[in-house]
Order: sequence, then structure tokens, then C-alpha cells
Amino acid sequence: MHRFAFHRLWAMVLKEFIQMRRDRLTFGMMVGIPLVQLMLFGFAINSDPRHLPTALRIADHSPFARALVTALKQSDYFTIVHEAETEAEAARLLRLGEVQFVINIPEDFSRRLLRGERPTVLVEADATDPAATGPAVAAARVLATSVFDRELTGPLARLRAKPGPVDFQFHAHYNPENITQFNVVPGLMGVVLTMTMVIITALAITRERERGTMENLLSTPVRPFEVIAGKIIPYIIVGYVQATLILIAARFIFHVPMVGSLALVYAVAFFFIAANLAVGITFSALAKNQLQAMQMAFFFFLPSILLSGFMFPFRGMPEWAQWIGSCLPLTHFLRIVRGILLKGNGPVEILPELWALIAFLVVAMAIGVKRYRQTLD
Repeated sequence: MHRFAFHRLWAMVLKEFIQMRRDRLTFGMMVGIPLVQLMLFGFAINSDPRHLPTALRIADHSPFARALVTALKQSDYFTIVHEAETEAEAARLLRLGEVQFVINIPEDFSRRLLRGERPTVLVEADATDPAATGPAVAAARVLATSVFDRELTGPLARLRAKPGPVDFQFHAHYNPENITQFNVVPGLMGVVLTMTMVIITALAITRERERGTMENLLSTPVRPFEVIAGKIIPYIIVGYVQATLILIAARFIFHVPMVGSLALVYAVAFFFIAANLAVGITFSALAKNQLQAMQMAFFFFLPSILLSGFMFPFRGMPEWAQWIGSCLPLTHFLRIVRGILLKGNGPVEILPELWALIAFLVVAMAIGVKRYRQTLD
């Protein structure tokens, strides 16, 4: 039995470093993934979103109304991006997700204010993502109440401010009780499909190439596109099974309201599943082994789950992170699914997000087919 020898141990350590240097993709992932996590969690993730797009519906253009609007702007939570002329227009902006809030100032605002009758300002919110609206709603309430009421007790109670001259009433649309499951569970459909479709496709095709069975296909008259189509169709069926299970759980376990058409959800799911499968095919063509395929799939999945608006408010991220998130298919699929199930959106309302999803599918499929054709050749 040989005794422990430091020079043999050192030889093995050097051997592993040399192997690591040769496998540049794995080494890059080991360095790149921590850097990506650091950048995303350090700069992109924000649980206190500011500058949320807000629409005004003003029936009273008095100096008091302008002072109120100015105060809302100065809170940094609201950014006025539109002024709605009618209630229908304001509802459309909320339904399409173009604004997070609609602030309604009534026509008798200044008259009731001068009479001391505390006029009501209605703030309508898109509450499909409670985390995005909560801080802003709290900031708006401060405008109408005193921040020192809790401290001024006992003999100092006489110093308490009376109720503010304006009464803010909040109407949370689409999720009035701010139930987190209504936001998370529909989003899980996109997260699960992203994880399974990309990883399973990349690993399955890479594993077949490692085992040498891909060469058997090359000896047949099957064309490269037919090989790819034959590989992904079974996974499309698997994706629909997963989506069905999640929808059943959402309805009967979590009691998520399903206002819109489930048929439309299934139709959109096809493009989303196909887009993720195209990404998996591209990774399988680039990877030399299953480990590299898994690393690339994780490198794609991490930004998808963090920058899509699933875990953190999308509008709370800096602009550069929103640009990256807008390039990911999960971002658009989440908006579509939540819009259909919670808002009852139809084909017209989801069309902008659907076009973005189809564009990603076309680009990813073109890259995947081209890279995989080179691999087969």
C-alpha cells in the first residue's frame, strides 16, 4: 500500500486545472453565472418599484387638482404617462397593462374641498401583481393622513392632524384581495415550461449524440429538419400535459379565477413551448456534452425567472434590465397568461405580446436549425 504523496496529489490538481482550461465553456459558466447573479440581484432586482406608469382622468383642472398631481409626481412612485378622456379609455389602459394606476379626480373636487367635505379621489390599480402596487398605494395614503398619528398619543393627542382634506379610495382591479397565488400560479406555467422544455431538449439530443445513435440517423434518408421536428413534437405534447396539470391545480386547488378563454391559453402555449424547444436545440448543437448543455440551459433559465416579472415587479427594474427581460419569451408569456386568466383579455389585447413571442420563436428556430444542420453535416 502506497503512502500519501503530496507530489501525486499536486499532479492531480494540475491535471484538473489543465482540463478546466481546455473546457473553456464550463470555465466560462463557472465565472459567468456568479457574475450574472451578482449583477441581477445587485442592480436589477427591486422590491420597491418606483416611477410606475400612471394615467390621469381629471374632470377638475383647478389649482388644487394640479397641486395634488404635483404631490403624486414628487413621491417618485407615480409617472404620469397618459391623460384619459373617458372611463372606457382608462379601463382599456389598465386592461392592456400600459399603466399601473388610473387616478380619477372628480369634477366637484375643488368645490367640495373648499366646503371642507373631503372630496374623494379614486385610484384604480392593476393588482395582478400585488408586489408592484403595494408600496405605491401606501405612499399615496400618506398624502391623505398624518404620519405622526402613532407617535402623538396621550397629552400630545391634541396635536394630531385631522383627517386630510382629500379622501383617497383605492379600487384594485383583477385581484382586489391582493392574493399572491393569483399572480404566482399562472406564472408558474411559464416557469415550468421554460425549465423543462429547454433542459430536457438540450440534454436528450446531446445524450443521443454522445451515445452514437445520431450517426444511425445520418445513414437514413431523413432530412435534418425532419430529425429536429421528430425530436420536438413529443416534447410539445409533454408541455401541453404540464400546462393542463398546472391549470387544473390553479382552478381547483388555488381557486385562481379564469375569466378568459382557456382555448386561447392553449393556442398561445404552442408558440411558447416551441420557442423554448428551439432554444434547447440550439444549446444541444453548441454543447459538446450533457454537462455543458445543462450549464447553458441554466444560464438561460436564471435571467428568465429573474427578469420576466415572475419573482419581482418588472417595472421595478432599471431600464437596461427591462430591455433584457423584453427579449425573453417568458416575459411576454407571463403577460399573456395573466391577462387572459385574470383580465379576460382576448386576441386583440394579447396581440402585441404574441408578436414578440412569435418573433423570438422564428429567430430561435432559425438559429437552431442552422446550427443543428452544421452538426449533422
